[in-house]
Amino acid sequence: MLYADRPLTAFPNVGRLSIQKKYFLHCCSSCDSNDEREQNGNIEYSKRRQLFLFLVSSGLFPTLPSIGKTKVKNPYDEKRLLEQNKRVQRENNAPDDFPSFVREGFEVKVVASDNYIKSDSGLYYRDFEVGNGDFPKSGQQVTFHYIGYNESGRRIDSSYQQGSPAKIRMGTNALVPGFEEGIKDMKPGGKRRIIIPPELGPPVGPSTFFSSKQFEVFDVELLGVKDCTRRTIGFYSDVVCD
Repeated sequence: MLYADRPLTAFPNVGRLSIQKKYFLHCCSSCDSNDEREQNGNIEYSKRRQLFLFLVSSGLFPTLPSIGKTKVKNPYDEKRLLEQNKRVQRENNAPDDFPSFVREGFEVKVVASDNYIKSDSGLYYRDFEVGNGDFPKSGQQVTFHYIGYNESGRRIDSSYQQGSPAKIRMGTNALVPGFEEGIKDMKPGGKRRIIIPPELGPPVGPSTFFSSKQFEVFDVELLGVKDCTRRTIGFYSDVVCD
């Protein structure tokens, strides 16, 4: 009577092992089902990802618009800016037919009359008097008067005020590239206005009166051209122009 609830078998643990085995098999079958569902889910996700990439790369899937901020260039009133430039030029006593410079950020537009000619290098020039004779050659000395202006028409330098003309030998890097280009096809007695872009302008810095990224305007009067020769006396050598 005390053992009526025990299993009637010669091996009392067999029933318990059988129950544990069934429970273990049931758990394993459940795990296999979960693994199978997870694997199927991964395969389905991979297929959807491949389809998405195919649609995007082929252009069949519409891409989302960018929401990043883009810098929009504001239109400017060129006529208003030109009127302001002319007013400033009158205040600075700029000469007649002086060019205007419309500046928008780092971009500068040169507004000049049809009397000006633009070269391939970006240099502008206008002849007031052509002159007579031959063009100066490399190694020759040129004598000229000049007046320099900035973009607003303000006078920044003048050989007339200094009381004597400038004398420079051509082809010796004594002149800024734009200035030498502007007078190399002038004739003695000629008068010309040249507009030098920053790329052909003089060096900038605290020791000069030229500003970075500024156009420079020069009125030039070519007075004469001389040949130069080198002379040597003992250990001394120099160049004489006559």
